Amino acid sequence: MADFSAKDVQELRKSTGAGMMDAKRALVDSAGDFEAATQLLREKGLAKALTRADRENSEGVVMVASDASGAALVQLKSETDFSAKSDGFQKLASELVELVLAEGVDAVAQKTTELENMKLEIKENIELGTVVRYEAQDGHSIDAYLHGGGTAGVLVEGTGLSDEQLHEIALHIAFAKPRYLSRDEVPAEDVAKEEAALLEITKTEGKPEQAWAKIVEGRLNAWFGEQVLLEQGVFGEKETVASRIGDGTLTRFTLAMIG
Repeated sequence: MADFSAKDVQELRKSTGAGMMDAKRALVDSAGDFEAATQLLREKGLAKALTRADRENSEGVVMVASDASGAALVQLKSETDFSAKSDGFQKLASELVELVLAEGVDAVAQKTTELENMKLEIKENIELGTVVRYEAQDGHSIDAYLHGGGTAGVLVEGTGLSDEQLHEIALHIAFAKPRYLSRDEVPAEDVAKEEAALLEITKTEGKPEQAWAKIVEGRLNAWFGEQVLLEQGVFGEKETVASRIGDGTLTRFTLAMIG
C-alpha cells in the first residue's frame, strides 16, 4: 500500500486545489510520490479544462502598464466575477502585463504553467483575451487608461497631440466603445449588409422612392458615427473626435472590455 499520511493529502489538496478523494487517489496511484501525484492531478485537471473550454468566460480583468519603452494591455478572462477578484487571479494578470511590457506579447508563454494551474485550482475556463504591446516611437505619444478597476482598458497612440488631449480620447474610447479607427477600416461586407438593411427599413416606412438613396446615405453615416472613432461625437456630444484633435493624428487604438 502506498505510504502517505493525511497531512500529505491535505498538502496536495492545498497545492493543487483538488478535492480530498482526488488527492488521495492520486497519491495511491503514484505510490505516495508527491510530485508524481501533483502531475497526475494537473493532467486530470487539464483534461477537465478541455470540457470547460466552450463555457462562457465573460468575466475577468484587464490590466495596463506603461513606461518609457511603450505600453501593454492584457485581458485575463474567467467565468465568474468572484474568481476574477481573487488575489491570485489579480496577481497573475498583473504579472502578465508587466511581462508583456518588458518582453513583448510572446512572453505570455512563460506563464503557461501558472495559467494551467489556475484552471485546475478554480475549475473555470480561464484564458487570455486581448494581449497587445505598443512600442514607443519618436514623435508618437501613447496613453494607457484603465477604467472601472479593470473592467475596460485602452491603449491609444497619436502624433501632434498633447498628453491631455490623448488621455481625453482614451477616456472617450472607454465610454463610446468604437470598433474601428477610421471608416476605411470597416469591412466592405459589413457596410454592404448595413446598407441593404437600411434600404429595406426605409422601404417599409413608405418613404418616396426618389428619397431612398439620400435617406439611406444619412442613416449609413449615422451608423459609421457609432462604429468609427474619428466620426464619433466626443462623449456623445456634437463635436466629433476628428474635429477635437484638429491637426493631430490618431494612429491606432486597442480597447478590451469585461462583460
